[in-house]
Amino acid sequence: MKYLLLILCISLSTLLFAQNDKKTLVKELEQYQEELNKQYKDSKKSPLEEVDLKQFEKHDFYAINLDYRVKATLTMTENEGYFDMLTTTTRKAKFRKYGVITFEIKGKKYALNVYQAEVRQESYQNSLFLPFKDLTNGVKTYAGGRYMELSIPKEGSEIIVDFNKAYNPYCAYSSKYSCPVVPSENHLNVHIKVGIRYKNKKE
Repeated sequence: MKYLLLILCISLSTLLFAQNDKKTLVKELEQYQEELNKQYKDSKKSPLEEVDLKQFEKHDFYAINLDYRVKATLTMTENEGYFDMLTTTTRKAKFRKYGVITFEIKGKKYALNVYQAEVRQESYQNSLFLPFKDLTNGVKTYAGGRYMELSIPKEGSEIIVDFNKAYNPYCAYSSKYSCPVVPSENHLNVHIKVGIRYKNKKE
């Protein structure tokens, strides 16, 4: 009987911890959305055109869904040199393929390339660039795809990919920007119904 009660207590503790952990993650994502809204309202930081900035209140986001926060495996690629990634203008952006992340969404496996920019700032040395397209593009999200930023794991090969943090490139809001074009290898045959939407399109 004591053993059964012990197992029950452990199960309840695990459940409560999971629920609290979920609440914490949702709160962090809500804060992320608030910060993105503040950035776009700031005339010194916003990519919005002047006329759009005056009308901007907040971004249109999908509902937060932690099913799209996945644990991925990062496999580094070796001896990859920097190349000219196409952009929305004649400018070429210098990146190298850092590796491939593999993950599952609702039981199906997917893979995406992650890239490292040729930058000299020390603060960006551990950053990875993840551009991707999915089946929502041009319908509910920006036709050119969306971006994400990841951090190189300090150890091991596990990396958390939270698509709730997917954002639009600046060129979605103004033609004065030059944005990397999502490589064809990073087109997903699935609807990623989280993250930022575009032009307040609703389900």
